[in-house]
Amino acid sequence: MLDNIRSLFDMPSEVAYLNCAGQSPQLEISRSAGINGIGIKSNPWKLDPEVWHQASDRLRELFSNLIGATGSDIAIIPSTSYGVATAASNLPLGKGQNIVVLEAQFPSNVYAWEKMAADRGAELSVVKRPDNYDWTSAVVAQISETTAIAALPPCHWTDGSLLDLVAIGERCREVGAALVVDATQIVGAMPLDVKAIKPDFLVCSAYKWLLCPYSMAFLYVDPKWQSGRALEHSQFNHKPRDPVTGIVSPQEGAARFDMGERNNFVSLSMAVAAMIQVVSWGPEKVQAALRPLTDLAARNAEERGWAVPPANSRTGHIIGITFPKKLPEKIGEKLARKNVYVGERGGGLRISPYLYNTSDDIEAFFKAMDHLL
Repeated sequence: MLDNIRSLFDMPSEVAYLNCAGQSPQLEISRSAGINGIGIKSNPWKLDPEVWHQASDRLRELFSNLIGATGSDIAIIPSTSYGVATAASNLPLGKGQNIVVLEAQFPSNVYAWEKMAADRGAELSVVKRPDNYDWTSAVVAQISETTAIAALPPCHWTDGSLLDLVAIGERCREVGAALVVDATQIVGAMPLDVKAIKPDFLVCSAYKWLLCPYSMAFLYVDPKWQSGRALEHSQFNHKPRDPVTGIVSPQEGAARFDMGERNNFVSLSMAVAAMIQVVSWGPEKVQAALRPLTDLAARNAEERGWAVPPANSRTGHIIGITFPKKLPEKIGEKLARKNVYVGERGGGLRISPYLYNTSDDIEAFFKAMDHLL
């Protein structure tokens, strides 16, 4: 089922692309779908709005399959920051309370909370990176009776080190805190279940592990917040005006949080094609296929005296490498000249393979590094 995946992408054989956590390549079927979408704009007289409403609903269902939700719990949005802003506009925060985040957390799940805390006389409570990579214990210890919101990822974006969101969610409920999850670096590549985690909001940009176009993201909204305030008020997230009363009502479920111009002919076509493929593979199989590659990277790194998170503390699809000495300037550009592509993150390098990669790509990275160092 997972054989010959590279042929589904426009990826030359000499390229070792190990940066799916930064930006995924697109599937050839997505490119074809996008070209067909462009045709709709070229011939707008052929436009059938109902087709695109149905495509949006199909996209919700596909994403919900990956996180254990239902389509009615999913909003279609443009970015992680948009989803976080939606959560921030609906969650309570009082003076003297705090919002828990991680040290060096991805900014899209930080900036809105910084402003919210400053505006309301609250504070940002930053969990320092633990030397033993045990984020879960450090986070649980920092969540207190004064915590209003924990805004966290399932893994740290720089190195793949894991958080147990089930345990963290339990702690949040003990103290009455809301849980907002940025699951961008997990969904599609590793199993995740909102029924077990029970987040209030979960957001996921789709241009990484979901292989979708840029400016496409999803927002899971727990049913208790589905009557909340949307950032936008548009035709798509409202019902038709009542012909008798003249009242305009928001859509039922999480669709009330949809972005305006949701039914983009090009990006919607590409996203549906990509998500059908991702769901057919399934996160369990993707994780099983990628773990041997990051394990191989870990062994190679440790043989050279470089540090990586231990296997039981990291994902199988992302691994960060830190070095005893400062890396040469523009190391990423130098690797790219050797057709090796990784992410420069957290002062080190991040390897994030996908199904198009093999052990040869991992070996190409270490061969290039040996030459450069």
